Amino acid sequence: MKSRTKVVVIGGGIAGCSTLYHLTQEGWTDVVLVERNELTSGTTWHSAAQVTNFGMNQTMVGLKTHSINLYQELANDPEYPINYHHGDGGIRMANTEAQMQGYRHFASMARGMDVHFEVIDAEECARRHPLISTDNLIGGLWDPLDGDIDPAQLCQALARRARKAGAEVYRNTPVTGLTQHKDDTWTVHTEHGDIDCDIVVNACGYRVNEVGAMMGVHHPVSSMEHQYFLTEEIAAIKDAGHRMPLIRCPISDYYCRQEKNGLLVGFYEQGCKTWGMDGIDPNFVNALCPDDLERIMDVLDGAFARMPALQEVGIHTVVNGPITYTIDGAPLVGPIPGKRNAFCIIGLRAGLGEGGGHGWLLAQQIVHGEACYDTWCLDPRRYTGHTNVELCAQYAIQDYQNEFRFHFPNEHRPAGRYAKTTPLTPVLEAKGAEFTPVNGWERAEYFKPSPDFHPTLGFDFDEAHDLVGAEVKAVQETVGLAEVNGFNRFEIAGTDRHSFLDRMFCGTVAKRVGRVGLGYLLNHHGMVKGEATVANLPATDRGPDRVWYGSAAASEFHDMDWLQQHLRDDEDVQIRSLTNDQTILVLAGPRARDVLSSVSRGDWSAAGFPWLSVRECFIGFAPATVMAVSFSGELAYEIHVPNASLYAAYKALRQAGEIHGMKLFGARAVESMRMEKGFLHWKADLITEFDPFETGLDRFVKLNKGDFVGREALLKRQAHGPNRKLVSLQIDSTTTPAHGGASLMHGDEVVGTVTSGDWGYRVGMNLAYAFVLPDLGKVGQTLDLDLCGTIVGATVIPPCPYDPDHTRMRG
Repeated sequence: MKSRTKVVVIGGGIAGCSTLYHLTQEGWTDVVLVERNELTSGTTWHSAAQVTNFGMNQTMVGLKTHSINLYQELANDPEYPINYHHGDGGIRMANTEAQMQGYRHFASMARGMDVHFEVIDAEECARRHPLISTDNLIGGLWDPLDGDIDPAQLCQALARRARKAGAEVYRNTPVTGLTQHKDDTWTVHTEHGDIDCDIVVNACGYRVNEVGAMMGVHHPVSSMEHQYFLTEEIAAIKDAGHRMPLIRCPISDYYCRQEKNGLLVGFYEQGCKTWGMDGIDPNFVNALCPDDLERIMDVLDGAFARMPALQEVGIHTVVNGPITYTIDGAPLVGPIPGKRNAFCIIGLRAGLGEGGGHGWLLAQQIVHGEACYDTWCLDPRRYTGHTNVELCAQYAIQDYQNEFRFHFPNEHRPAGRYAKTTPLTPVLEAKGAEFTPVNGWERAEYFKPSPDFHPTLGFDFDEAHDLVGAEVKAVQETVGLAEVNGFNRFEIAGTDRHSFLDRMFCGTVAKRVGRVGLGYLLNHHGMVKGEATVANLPATDRGPDRVWYGSAAASEFHDMDWLQQHLRDDEDVQIRSLTNDQTILVLAGPRARDVLSSVSRGDWSAAGFPWLSVRECFIGFAPATVMAVSFSGELAYEIHVPNASLYAAYKALRQAGEIHGMKLFGARAVESMRMEKGFLHWKADLITEFDPFETGLDRFVKLNKGDFVGREALLKRQAHGPNRKLVSLQIDSTTTPAHGGASLMHGDEVVGTVTSGDWGYRVGMNLAYAFVLPDLGKVGQTLDLDLCGTIVGATVIPPCPYDPDHTRMRG
């Protein structure tokens, strides 16, 4: 066994084997995989092993397409062919028009990745799968490339190719400990000796947190028992002359695929069961849980009704084994928060089908720092410190019970709610707030007229549309107040803080005390990594001269890792998180200055406190830090208040606002207003697939200011010109917003993808942002948008249709 290598991958299932293989494909061949038993002896061996192209976003579709192409290549390898039933086709069923509309959106989204789904009616579903009934069925989504694969053969084939490239695989080699050294390298301790390495990868399936504990971290991954059975031979299948398509049924919570001349039928019962919450037997290897068919009788009845043939055939084998879920159902693939040179590829509940793509994207991140797609939907840092075992289990149960039911826009399911709250949460709830979770925080989305107000779930504008419009009108005409909790906030101190930030941002960094600036961070490839405000606070009794760095609520772990990774040993810089200590109250509208002046001493006039100023003060008696910044496009102030004083500040502002007709507003109003102003949203419009010039951030880039992260790469990209251009669009629809991922067409060619969409109440437009081919990005250009299956017009408009000179927000 080697004593020194570049990367050690821990775990020999599909996650580990795929990562090892793809590392060699990226050029790293001095890599090792260690497995406590035999390859595929965890969840992989009993996987139902379905391989679909369906994904909830373009990153997921792209990695699944990579899996399918790779698996085809492996199946056709004359030296070591594997069993892969490719292209049997698959149907995702629907019994409501809302589900069908969702499928049309997903088909539009997939088209942008050159993946072609088909939305079919109930009769066509039955024609393609003659064993199903059309009772209570409207139609479905057809995936022509759906299929299934042999799990053990797949992993052995990947390991074989990795070995041929120079990698080594050590079976029956349990890891007993992990030690990280001062230079951020690791020692992996095993029963057969130690291996020193630069990088460690946790690919341990349901034992993920056993290895996580060895490095002092906990991953939000839980396991669920999952049952399927294999039937005896079915004559109709044997005589069909072709393989049966796969079925996934959200109506009856089951799936099935052909297995020999019978069926493999799996169930997602409502009375489901977690597994391994109190630890896992070390001897649970190539093992299963006890059969428990009683637990699935409710969904089995639905499967019998959908496929009557199941009532006439015997059960050959029952399989009940653990599968892993994360806190939001999507895998965790990427850097481990708070650790250097440590990665994970875990929580792959559909591991076999998409594991090839996950290993591909992870290997790119390890070798190159980023993948070809923006991987935020998979990033382990997208959830932060609130994700304990009990919370994750609640989410896992909910996701299991809704396995084939996708999330609708503005749908907020009940599990794991109120994980993070402020003193205002019950106050706003009493005022009628409908909350949306943001990284666990309960943030007011809008204010409803009655407790029993429940908008229809779907992809059209819902019944809250006019309520949001009224909130926007109040902000435009008088004054509004909103709580923005969870906003990421770092305090950066030290004599080198400005030079450090200057190196991190691609543009000019505000340095003058009392001033605020907006800037962008790039990765080493010159692509957009992050967005942050920088506020320079003076030395007071609250602290020394310091900078407040503010960014999106979900970016806490992501941004902290990025900043700390770039700190130099000789720099006097200290970074401290205040994210969970303070909350923002946003005061916005033409009367905002009047309200603020009545509750806080000092000169709040346009001359005394101009746009982009910051000041420490008191709101009543509550200590606060106020910034003159606006995401709404109206005169506005961000009032940062310690949580202990938050209610007092809120009460003072509410009382002062009464005579001005103050109205509470929520996140949906903010989203509408920022679209009208051309303001961008991190990880919707600001992603690592595009550079700042493609994203329209030219004014925030100063190539001549000296060195900064990503500068050299950006210069090279600039020489080649843009691949895409972010544009603002007016959509020719009054009923349906443009949803992220929807495809833009020019003739029969896909030429762009929507990143954000919403109604602009102040301009009376259905608005969207999209990345399009540069030649089609000029103002006035007309395109076609595939809007949930209906082709509508889309026109490129100027990027800020509301108050383009920003006179209102400057006051």
